[in-house]
Amino acid sequence: MSRIGKKPVPVGKAKVTVKDRHIAVEGPKGKLALDVHPLITVKQEDGNLVVTRPNDEKQSKALHGLTRALLANMIEGVTNGYKKSLEIQGVGYKAEQRGKNLVLSVGYANPVTLAVPGDVAVQLEGANKIHVSGADKQAVGEFAAQIRKVRKPEPYKGKGIRYEGEVVKIKPGKAFAGAGAK
Repeated sequence: MSRIGKKPVPVGKAKVTVKDRHIAVEGPKGKLALDVHPLITVKQEDGNLVVTRPNDEKQSKALHGLTRALLANMIEGVTNGYKKSLEIQGVGYKAEQRGKNLVLSVGYANPVTLAVPGDVAVQLEGANKIHVSGADKQAVGEFAAQIRKVRKPEPYKGKGIRYEGEVVKIKPGKAFAGAGAK
């Protein structure tokens, strides 16, 4: 048995609907749905979701743990939600929100405009902190990664967009590179 897959998923405050292979989860933060692979069976028992598989083949084992993890993430998302925070570091670097777009001025000739997906909310704290939140863990992580990709932190001065708490290892410049060779 998969160690992750055999654990039941507690439903808690979320409202779960299981119809054949379609699972819909609804809570205070939103609604999410998942179509489960035909090899996997999901049942609702005693306020928990139980995921089972028919055999011990490699694909069945992988799908067993994956399905259980996806369901747990869905329930966590609709009850508590997910949040990623990013910091912008650099002189003159800033972010602003224009309608449903996020505009980043991060050292390029023109500002970079990113369209905010409908299932994700973006909040700005000052000009250099961005908070991405939503019920769908994958959507929140994906949009946060798109924002970071615009200007990754560079290793010499540390300028760029980074996740909150991310440590960027700063390299010494070329002035220090030859000092140890003499």
